Amino acid sequence: MIGRLVHSADFQRLLATPAWSRSAHFAVHHLPVRPSAPSRPSKAAAAPELSTAPVDNLPQPVDDLPSDHWLGAVLPKRLAKRAVTRNLLRRQIRAALDRHATLLPPGLWVVRLRSGFARTEFLSAASDALRQAARAELDRALQSPSRQPLPRR
Repeated sequence: MIGRLVHSADFQRLLATPAWSRSAHFAVHHLPVRPSAPSRPSKAAAAPELSTAPVDNLPQPVDDLPSDHWLGAVLPKRLAKRAVTRNLLRRQIRAALDRHATLLPPGLWVVRLRSGFARTEFLSAASDALRQAARAELDRALQSPSRQPLPRR
């Protein structure tokens, strides 16, 4: 099972590292650490609880289940203008990491869209051609790590 990165501190730590791998449209960042712990408000600062159950006896949230891989995706609106395209790419990123999870080292992963797909080549925002191109490119990016830093723009 692949966990989900939700804390901005984790994204900042990952994006500050050189890319683990990159392709024409994506950059993959990796850190071999666990995500930062969620912050819980102190009991003194928290409002009085209405529940009679102690907080420690609550079941573990589904997002906190043990996982070896945690994934985040960065898809800026300036590179993928339509929400349909961003959602398609997000699903393709998650599926690609799921396919390659057994071969990848555990830790935090962020896949960042670094350049947009040409609108002249992919006319529809959610075309099969875009889906296949993103899948093939993500598979190549997750199979071969390159330790060179990204060029500065």
